[in-house]
Amino acid sequence: MKIIDGKNATLGRLASYVAKQSLKGEEIVILNCGDIIITGNEKDIRQDYLARGRRVGRGQKGPKVSRLNEKIVKRAIRGMLPDHRWGRGKEALKRIKCYVNIPKEFEKEKKIIAGKEKGIKFVKVRDILK
Repeated sequence: MKIIDGKNATLGRLASYVAKQSLKGEEIVILNCGDIIITGNEKDIRQDYLARGRRVGRGQKGPKVSRLNEKIVKRAIRGMLPDHRWGRGKEALKRIKCYVNIPKEFEKEKKIIAGKEKGIKFVKVRDILK
């Protein structure tokens, strides 16, 4: 089992790494999902996520894209897996767990530090849909 601390990690890079490891059969736990960053212009990122929430089909209620931090991260990982509805992709997605904070069972475990301080334009996952 790999435990990854997502603080200051770039979402796309983290998602591709986690998808590859999960396809190999590794159990993965991602902590601090709210502190994962998305690089780019903050205004454009916010508009993109708000537009995704408005794209709903006829007769559907509520947003199509979840507003929870851990679900935003898991959806990014899901997009990097082969067909997530069955087969390898479905099994790989079951092996991934995402948490906003650090649960008590993982506090003393050894963690992989995924990110470092960024000096470029970015927005944190928890700040996207505020």
